[in-house]
Amino acid sequence: MFPIHRNRRLRTNESIRALVRETVLTPNDFMFPMFIAEGTNVEIPIPSMPGIFRRSLDLTVKEVKELWSLGIKAVNIYVKVDDSLKDNTGKEAWNKNGLMQQAIKAIKDAVPDMIVMPDVALDPYSIYGHDGIIKNGAVANDETVDALVKMAVSHAEAGADFVAPSDMMDGRVIRLREGLDGSGFHNVGIMSYAAKYASSFYGPFRDALDSAPKQAGIAVPKDKKTYQMDYANRTEAIREAIHDVEEGADIVMVKPGIAYLDIVREVKNAVNVPVSVYQVSGEYAMVKAAAERGWLDHDKIMLEQLYCIKRAGADIISTYFAKEAAILLNE
Repeated sequence: MFPIHRNRRLRTNESIRALVRETVLTPNDFMFPMFIAEGTNVEIPIPSMPGIFRRSLDLTVKEVKELWSLGIKAVNIYVKVDDSLKDNTGKEAWNKNGLMQQAIKAIKDAVPDMIVMPDVALDPYSIYGHDGIIKNGAVANDETVDALVKMAVSHAEAGADFVAPSDMMDGRVIRLREGLDGSGFHNVGIMSYAAKYASSFYGPFRDALDSAPKQAGIAVPKDKKTYQMDYANRTEAIREAIHDVEEGADIVMVKPGIAYLDIVREVKNAVNVPVSVYQVSGEYAMVKAAAERGWLDHDKIMLEQLYCIKRAGADIISTYFAKEAAILLNE
C-alpha cells in the first residue's frame, strides 16, 4: 500500500497545524534589551537599529510599563556613560548613585514584578572600550573579576533580580556568587553569558553604547578575541556553559542567536538550567534593512527567526524585536 504514512494530513489547515505544533512562542519567552542615557525626556535614535533608542530614566520607565502591559516580564539593561566618567578601573560601575543603579531602582519602583537583569561588564565604563581592566597591554582577568564583583553587588543593592555578566573573564561566576552571598544577596541570580562569541554581529550595539575597543594613547588589544570565543569552535561553548553552571550560574546565555542555533541546541542538551539566547543588534539590523528595501516580509521573518531560536532550545530570548513580536502574538 502506497503510501501508508501521509504526513501532509497534519498540515491540511491552520487548525490541525496549530493543534500539533511542537514549539509555542509567547511574550513570556522574551527579554527586552534597553539602552539608558542621562537626562530627562531624552530619546536618542540609534541609526543602525531602527526603532531602538537610548532613553532617559523617565522615558525608560514609561517604556517598561508598556512592555509589562504586553506580557514581557524581563529587561536586560545597559547604560551610555559620559566620557568624563570613564577610566581604566571602571569605578563608576559600582557608584551607588550611578546611572545603572538609578535605572534599576526606577524600574523596580515603577514595575516591581519586572525582572531586571543589568549588564555586568566594564566596557561602558572603560576609556579603552574593553570589558576589563588593561594591564601591560592586555585585559587583566583577575583584577577585572574583582571589579565585576563590586559592580554586581552594587546592582543587587539597587534591587536587581539577576546580574548578567557579559565579560567572559575566567572564574567570574563563582566569584560573583561568593560576592553576592557574602553581601547577603543569596536570592539574586546570575545569568551568565556563557558562550559569547567574538562576533561581527555586535556592531550596532557598540554604536549604541560607544563601547568599541579604542587605543586611547597606549597599545591595547584591537578587538575582544582574547576573551570572547572563536566562532569556529563548538565544544568550547559546551565546556564554558558547564563550567558556569558548576560555578553557580542560574541561567546560561548563548550569544549571538540565529547564526549560532547549533550551539544553542548543544548547550541545551548539556546543562540542566534555563538557556537564554541573545538575538543581537546585527541580526536585528539585517532584518530591518532588508524589510525597508522590500526584500523580506518583516513580520514573517521576525516571527520565523524567534520560533527557530526557541525550537533550538532557548527558554528565554533577549531580542530587540520583543515589543513588536509581543504585539503580533497578542493579536
